[in-house]
Amino acid sequence: MKTKNYFFTTFLLWTFSLSVLWFTGCNDDDGYPEVDGQNPVLTLTTSHIQSGVGRTITIEGSVSDKDGISAIRLECDDLNLDKTINLIEIYEKPLETYDLSYKFNIQRDETGEQFTIKVTVTDVGGRTVSEDLLVTLDGDFEKPLFTLSPDKNVTVLIKAETKFNLRFSVSDDRALDYVTIEIPGIDGFTSLRLEANGEKTFDFVERITLPNIEQMYNVTITAVDRMGNESVAGSIISVSEMPDFEKMYLADVATVEELNSDVFGVPMRIERTGAYQYKANYYNQQAGTKIFFLPQKSDFSPICFGLDPEDSSKLTDDPETVKPIVLEQANIYYEITFDTQNSTYSIRTYPIAEAINPIPHKYGSTSLDTWGDGGSWLQEFYFGYMTSNPREVERFSQDATNPNLFYLEEPLFLEAGTQMNFVIHNWHSDGWWNYCTWRVDNSAEPEIFGYYGKEAKYTNPAWTKPDHVGDNWAKPVVNTTGNYKLIFDAHLERAKLVPAN
Repeated sequence: MKTKNYFFTTFLLWTFSLSVLWFTGCNDDDGYPEVDGQNPVLTLTTSHIQSGVGRTITIEGSVSDKDGISAIRLECDDLNLDKTINLIEIYEKPLETYDLSYKFNIQRDETGEQFTIKVTVTDVGGRTVSEDLLVTLDGDFEKPLFTLSPDKNVTVLIKAETKFNLRFSVSDDRALDYVTIEIPGIDGFTSLRLEANGEKTFDFVERITLPNIEQMYNVTITAVDRMGNESVAGSIISVSEMPDFEKMYLADVATVEELNSDVFGVPMRIERTGAYQYKANYYNQQAGTKIFFLPQKSDFSPICFGLDPEDSSKLTDDPETVKPIVLEQANIYYEITFDTQNSTYSIRTYPIAEAINPIPHKYGSTSLDTWGDGGSWLQEFYFGYMTSNPREVERFSQDATNPNLFYLEEPLFLEAGTQMNFVIHNWHSDGWWNYCTWRVDNSAEPEIFGYYGKEAKYTNPAWTKPDHVGDNWAKPVVNTTGNYKLIFDAHLERAKLVPAN
C-alpha cells in the first residue's frame, strides 16, 4: 500500500512540472516569456556604403522580434569596429522593434579599399540573425574645385589688338568628366565642352580676341565630375580704356601658381591714395626681390604694372613686355608711389627703426603699466593666432631682425574645404580682454589686418592710423589640403597664409 502511494505521488509531481513548462515555454536566464520563438528580422537600409577616408558612415536598418531584441553587435576587425548596442541595458527592457542608426568615422590614415561589417541581432531567447554590410572607400561627395580661375571682375584694356588670356585650373578628389566654357556675345567664340576623361586635374589656357570697343562679357566656366557634382566659376570681363582701379595689389612671386596657392595675403593689397594713384609699403627681407603691381589677384594678365622695357623711368601695363621692379636692399622697408594714368612712379626706403606699430608693450615683457597710471600688473605680454579665446592663443615668434614681423613657428595643417575662424589677439590668463588685437576688413577674403578697438593710452602714441576694420574675424575657406605658414607684419597691418613647403 505504501509503495502504491509513492508512485502515485511521483506521477502527480511529474505532471505538474510538465504543465509549468507547457504554460511558460522556453525562457532565457532573465525569464522573458517566449512569444513565437522565431529568429529576429533584420533589414539594412543598404548592403553597400560608398565612403572615403576621414568621413563618417551611418549603419542603418530596421530590426524586429516579437520575443524581444536583446542586443545588436557591429563587427569589423579591419576597421577596429566592435560595438555592442545592449538594448536591455539602455531601455531597461527588450524591444520588439528598433531603428538602427549608428555613426562610425573612417580614420583619415586608413589605407584599405573595402571592408565588411557584420551586423548581428540577438533576441532574448539567444536566437540570432546576421547580415553583411560592404563599405568601400570610393565615394564621391566633393564638388570639383577651381584652384585657379579669373577674378570675378577683370578689366581688359583696349589695344591695337585687344586680347584676353582665359586661364583656369580645376581639380576633383575622384574623377573629372568635362568642363564647359560660355562667353556670349563674342563673334567667333562658340561655347566649348572640354572632355576631362576621368583625370583628377584639368588645366586650360587660351587667348581670346575681343572687339576694340567698350563692352562687358559674362564668362561662365562649369566643371562636372563623374558623379555629376558640378562647380561654377563666373567672371565679368570689362573691355575699356584705363580705369581708376579701386583696388591694387603688390605681387612678389614669380608664377601664377604662387599667386593662387595661398589661403590669403598673396598678392598683397596696397593703398589707393587718389584717382589713379597708389602707395605700396613693403618689407624686403632679401636683396633682389622682384615685384609687380596687379589690379587683379589671380593672374599677371590681362594687366600688369611694372617697368617699361624701353624706358625704365616709366611704367607699362603690358604683361607680355613688362619688366619687374627690383628691390636691391635687404631688411628695409620700401615705399613706392605710382600713377597708372601717367605711368609715373617713385621709390624711397626707410629703416626698420622708423617703421612704427601699435603694439603697446615690449613683446614678451612681464611688467605692464596696463592702465597708463604708473602702476604695474605682472603678466607676460604676447599675442598670436586665436581661434577660440585668449587663454588658447598660439603664440607668435618675433623676428630677430624686424620687431614688426611675427610668425607661427609650427605650420598650420588645414584641410580643403575648411572655413577658418581666427583673429590676432593678446594672450590673457583669465579670458576675454581686447587689449591688443587685430581684425580684418572682410571675413571671407581678408586683405587688411587692422588694429582694432584701440585707445591711445593703451597703445603707441605715435600710432595715429585710424581704425579701418570692423569686428570681423578672418573666415577664409581653404582650397588645398596642406601645411601653411602664417606671417604677420604689425607695421603694414598685413598677413599672409602660404604653403609651408
